[in-house]
Amino acid sequence: MRDAETKLAVIRERGMKGLPLERVYRQLYNPDLYLRGYGRIYRNDGAMTRGATSETIDGMSMQKIEGIIELVRQERYRWTPARRINIPKTNGKTRPLGIPTWSDKLVQEAMRSILDAYYEPQFSPNSHGFRPDRGCHTALKDIFHGWTGTKWFIEGDIKGCFDNIDHTILLSILREKIHDGRFITLVESLLKAGYLEEWSYRATLSGTPQGGVISPILANIYLDKLDQFVEQTLIPRYTKSKQRRMTREYERIMGQITRLRKKGATRETLLPLLKERQTMIPANPFDPAYRRLRYIRYADDFVLGFAGPKDEAEAIRSQIGDFLRDHLKLELSPEKTLITHAGTGMAKFLGHEISTGTPRHGSHRGAIRLHIPANKLEDKIARYMRDGKAIHRPELLNESDYEIISKYGSEYRGLVQFYSYAVNLNWMHKLHWFMRRSLLKTLAAKHKTSTKKMYLAYRSEAYDRGRKLRCIEVQVPRPGKEPLIARFGGLQLRTNPFLKTIFDLPEGLDRLPGKRTELLERLLAETCDLCGSTDRIEVHHIRKLADLKVSGQRAKPSWIQSMASRQRKTLIVCQPCHNAIHAGRPTRKPIGQEPANDE
Repeated sequence: MRDAETKLAVIRERGMKGLPLERVYRQLYNPDLYLRGYGRIYRNDGAMTRGATSETIDGMSMQKIEGIIELVRQERYRWTPARRINIPKTNGKTRPLGIPTWSDKLVQEAMRSILDAYYEPQFSPNSHGFRPDRGCHTALKDIFHGWTGTKWFIEGDIKGCFDNIDHTILLSILREKIHDGRFITLVESLLKAGYLEEWSYRATLSGTPQGGVISPILANIYLDKLDQFVEQTLIPRYTKSKQRRMTREYERIMGQITRLRKKGATRETLLPLLKERQTMIPANPFDPAYRRLRYIRYADDFVLGFAGPKDEAEAIRSQIGDFLRDHLKLELSPEKTLITHAGTGMAKFLGHEISTGTPRHGSHRGAIRLHIPANKLEDKIARYMRDGKAIHRPELLNESDYEIISKYGSEYRGLVQFYSYAVNLNWMHKLHWFMRRSLLKTLAAKHKTSTKKMYLAYRSEAYDRGRKLRCIEVQVPRPGKEPLIARFGGLQLRTNPFLKTIFDLPEGLDRLPGKRTELLERLLAETCDLCGSTDRIEVHHIRKLADLKVSGQRAKPSWIQSMASRQRKTLIVCQPCHNAIHAGRPTRKPIGQEPANDE
């Protein structure tokens, strides 16, 4: 693993210097690169989902990595068409999702890590989607703190972006900086691998494989051309003057205040003038010499904030549409690409509504205000209610009280933190009420008792930003350790524009490469956890620990006991033991012990 980190650090350094990347294909011969990728993606929910073949992450081994490397070395690796399914969207439409085979996921992750190391230092700081240490909150934070004074919002949405990426243009963009024909050919064959829909093969003439591990970085490389166009052409063209000129009335009253202060006037004397100043607009909103254009992109959604006349905002939208059509062969979605007045309307971006405030809102004039959309909140509440009443969740009745409260708590906490910048965060009180009722009803249904008894059993208090709040909490004691705590509620529903997230690192502080996971250490040890054999070692994977529950048996098999006792979803086993697990037969006993019936 250290070897892979060292190689990626060299690639990253070339990316920071803008030097071309040469002979990168041979990096795919490094087994540490695949182990690193395995450590990153083995926890994903889709790791156990089958693609076009029966292969999944179950049965992962060093032999499989060595086989993949040998095919890559001989340039004989062939991509398997992805299995395509359609995922429903909130607007009633569907989104195609491709499910690659496990081997393809592993090779894609190795390629992705190389591309990410090289291109990440070159990407625009205004791009926030599918990037390390960036996300929705970093994009919203930049808008919230840096877009004061915006007059027009230009909402942008690229129509079917991932499905319409042109292969020829994408490959030409990669060739600009990656001078390795074998690596480019591998990417090209991936793009043209096709997919199976209802087990019927269909070719892919455009687009990146949605659901593929490498697709997000390829989309960012493609759309980086849009970022460069906006930042290097449009922003300089539509950014003029350092600040707006003050209005004559504001200059007059400021002059009066200054002269009176020089004469030693008291605050009581100045108070009428200060109150009058608060009602005035300090800067001339129609200053012909002032323009500001700002830009943020998250994946294929982007928004621009413009301070200037509307006709210029329309010209900006038109120029972006022309650039996408002429240079990237993409089209803006007409129903989603809107121009919204910041003071009278609300733009939509990343699940929020954005506007600017006025003094009557209790904020500075022109300050950005983020809102929770009413329809989004109602959609969240609908999950916990029926016919206007809160309901219990039957799918959780077999879980422990700790797991039930933890589930509700994490869902609620995630929503509160996601909307932490919203000025109407107190709307979450309605969601909190329905979720708490649903939680108590779920606990009551599990224990066949009343919600009041459940509340009295688990009510507690917690502190948030120096304030004591009521919550529902359960503690699970552990001998010699701190107790496990699951909590629902206990959060202030007050705007928190300075929320610290995992992305908030001090400037100049580089993230250190992650340590090798325990799973990889166990795999490299090549010793069966059940019998101690060192022959043909594989990894047995399960989707979740709940799958270990076995009914109708007096004694659980030793492999289930081992995984349950360690609370792991993986088990290092030899191939004979692995075959026995899937066949429902007793596994081999540890070396040196007499074989006995394992059941």
